[in-house]
Amino acid sequence: MTANLLRRKLDNDEAEITVVDKSTDHFYQPSFYLVPFGYLEPDQSRNINDLLKPGVEFVHDAVTGVDPDGQTVSLADGDDLEYDYLVVATGHRLDPSAMPGLTEAWEDHDDVYPFYHYEAALEMRDALENFDGGTFLVTQPDTPIKCPGAPLKMTMLAEDYFQRQGIRDDVEVIMTRNAEHHFGVQPYRDKLYEIWNDRDIEFKENFSVEKVDPDAGVVYGADGEEIEYDLYAPVTPQFGQEPITDNSPLTEGSEDGEYVTIDKHTCQHDAYDNVFALGDCENAPHSKTAAAARKQAHIVGKNLTSAIRDMPLRAEYDGYAACPLLTKKGKALIAEFDYEGAISAPVESKMNWIMDVNVLPSVYWDAWMKGYDPLP
Repeated sequence: MTANLLRRKLDNDEAEITVVDKSTDHFYQPSFYLVPFGYLEPDQSRNINDLLKPGVEFVHDAVTGVDPDGQTVSLADGDDLEYDYLVVATGHRLDPSAMPGLTEAWEDHDDVYPFYHYEAALEMRDALENFDGGTFLVTQPDTPIKCPGAPLKMTMLAEDYFQRQGIRDDVEVIMTRNAEHHFGVQPYRDKLYEIWNDRDIEFKENFSVEKVDPDAGVVYGADGEEIEYDLYAPVTPQFGQEPITDNSPLTEGSEDGEYVTIDKHTCQHDAYDNVFALGDCENAPHSKTAAAARKQAHIVGKNLTSAIRDMPLRAEYDGYAACPLLTKKGKALIAEFDYEGAISAPVESKMNWIMDVNVLPSVYWDAWMKGYDPLP
């Protein structure tokens, strides 16, 4: 989206624009908690070449490091790409090995599905169809995660699914988080507590996953607490991408060394004026959602264009993030907030469901990814 926005703003003689990605496929990640229930079909990816505007070059290779002093990006094939300006949008790295026992549980057992991985989301469809009762468990890691609402959506959609399958009385639904509350922003938090209490969904606060024992079907907490499961949907631990965290100085100064340090309003790096970052890879204090990255794409597009034209950076990101919280089939509430707090009211409606499930995927592919946005 950022590359296409820049291509629209900048003449061909002003800038050559190159996108580097180790994959040729771009996935619609919000589908990963919808596919298991059949609310979206599995084919939710596009070839990157089909998304980029003419005049944007695509390099299919893995980035191995960034030298902002030499203004080069190193690639796995041994080449270096030189740049005048750099946009870092590398997102989160999913690392199941960071949760002891998770990789074995996923690969060797048929009751564990870390649904942030596309393959696991697909596999979970059959598991749900065959599930006839027991404990359905969703856990979250201690690391920051992209789309913090996704575990709640998975939990609520699963509870509703069991109700529709006629087995709800035979299922205990539990979600954990290593925090006091399951959602960080009011008034959405209280509305969700109301929904969960009405539907007998259990939330275990301050639970830090220590390890998974797939043979016993048990998740162990750091404090010694044990939770048995019959069907388990863990959120995988997530980190910054290693080429950025280990082979560049762009994350130096961030609290844990995992995130590119930027000005939270301009999205410009705090040490390198010709580097910008957006999305899940940077340290601005916003929720890591697609809605946030979408808003930041406009800011980066405007400010990078100004930088190229030797003009002041005037565009400012206000911390906007949005999370469509799907509460059951046909119902959703939209949580919208920025650096200052909540924006929208916590109202469940059918229209919110239609917008998220039936409308947004097409808008995502046909407008946003192409660099068009009716509501920038």
